[in-house]
Amino acid sequence: MPLNPCNITAPSVIYNGPPASGDGSSDGGAPASVVTGIWREASRHVGIEESTVAIAHILKEIVSLRCIVVRKFDLEKNAIETVALADEGDRRGGSSSRTVLSDVQFARLTAWCRRRCAARRSDCAGEVPWDLLTPQGIAGDLVAGPLTDQEGGCGILLLAAGEDVQKPLHLELAQALLEPFSAALENDRRLRVMATMQAAAEADKRSLLTRLGRKELSDSVVGADSGLRAFIERVELVARSDVPVLVLGETGTGKEVMARMIHTQSSRASGPFLRINCGAIPPELIDSQLFGHERGSFTGAAQTRQGWFERANCGTLLLDEVGELPLAAQVRLLRILQDGWLERVGGHDPIHVDVRIVAATHRDLAAMVTEGTFREDLWYRLAVFPISLPPLRDRQEDIPELARHFARRAATRFVLPESMPSSEDIRLLTAYAWPGNIRELASVIDRAAILGDGRGLEVAKALGGATTASTSAGAKKTPSLTTHPTEAATIVSLAEANRRHIETALTATHGQIEGRRGAAAILQVNPHTLRAKMRRLGIDWARFRQAADV
Repeated sequence: MPLNPCNITAPSVIYNGPPASGDGSSDGGAPASVVTGIWREASRHVGIEESTVAIAHILKEIVSLRCIVVRKFDLEKNAIETVALADEGDRRGGSSSRTVLSDVQFARLTAWCRRRCAARRSDCAGEVPWDLLTPQGIAGDLVAGPLTDQEGGCGILLLAAGEDVQKPLHLELAQALLEPFSAALENDRRLRVMATMQAAAEADKRSLLTRLGRKELSDSVVGADSGLRAFIERVELVARSDVPVLVLGETGTGKEVMARMIHTQSSRASGPFLRINCGAIPPELIDSQLFGHERGSFTGAAQTRQGWFERANCGTLLLDEVGELPLAAQVRLLRILQDGWLERVGGHDPIHVDVRIVAATHRDLAAMVTEGTFREDLWYRLAVFPISLPPLRDRQEDIPELARHFARRAATRFVLPESMPSSEDIRLLTAYAWPGNIRELASVIDRAAILGDGRGLEVAKALGGATTASTSAGAKKTPSLTTHPTEAATIVSLAEANRRHIETALTATHGQIEGRRGAAAILQVNPHTLRAKMRRLGIDWARFRQAADV
């Protein structure tokens, strides 16, 4: 995000130099425009090192200056570190100087910063914590001042005076430098945050391309010209607008792929695309994750944090498993959809965001509205343009091309010779019911490639050596993962198997989920993940606790 110098507050103190002599000269002082030049240099550079060096060149023309040091607070670790230095030899850049402080020392330092006044070492040695401010190797006649941002103290400015008594370093000048250096340090912080976010986005993109087996996100979707043609046309139709989109479909049908296609074909393609799994967030952290929080708003909130909505500004936010959101979070989400305003946890000022929402779920939201577990007004807001993706068993014409696509991906991932599925492999794959849809097909092909070990694809072994039996007309096919086809009728769906397994653990623990003897520990999953699975499967843990009390 480019920084706009026009948004930076104008300086409140203007240094006019020492009183001018009778002949109009300034006796070595600076013209009134010197601070304007300093502000210009502070605004035009995004890195604090470049700003410090450029400002040092201006100051050396008017005062005797040995060096400038900028130090930044690390609020999470109670530390202060040097981030920029410019001295007489034009040595520049950050230093490795870092000082870790105790809680008492850090409180003492921040208390001085709240005064927001520059001080000279020779004038007030006892009032200023010079031992905490000054890095090793900086000595002599020093002037220091606190650098502040909207949240309070963010750093320290240190000026070391030179030996030329004809061009003294005035306290008034140091005070005038605090605001432009505060702005320069804030610019530098934003640059670092953006660089971190960009690196994370690039890593996420590489991970996504690896999972999808693509070279670019713009590559065509497998099935776009066959089983998914009608759905791709709906995506292309809605992508041009900014209305919310609700993508429905069973687990593994490619809802995230559709959401990314909506983003890349929209006017927001150059903005961020962020995905958040609503079912994986602990209930007590949902507001903080979605809407952000202010520093000090709760225990552990050491810094102000932007939520997912702020980070997705001018882009698209995919709310995956939106049906898992608790009712309280649904209320706040509704306000954002209505007018684009949010408030951080612990904040008082509303923040406007421009975000396109794509929601995805495998749940029946209409039924949840009837049950009272999903807000009706939020349902109407999200379901402006629903897209329901078909399960893989209803688009069998896409299975051969999908299998070849995943075979190429598996060869790349596992560094194996490229092997394509045979006609017999395709027959086995199309006879299978695929309860896990495309995600399960990808896993089967990966397993077949590993079992083949470069000799080919072992699809039969990857499927368990069985083919699905014919079912009665209109009934869904049941997957068979056993080596005995005659036992196919006894095989239940993966969801039903998971439900029974979790219920067995809950019965053994009398409904206890957390703790060393809880169901989560027995199943070796995170308690929050277990609760999310239970909600998706419709398991009521309370009845197991009631059964234990009987």
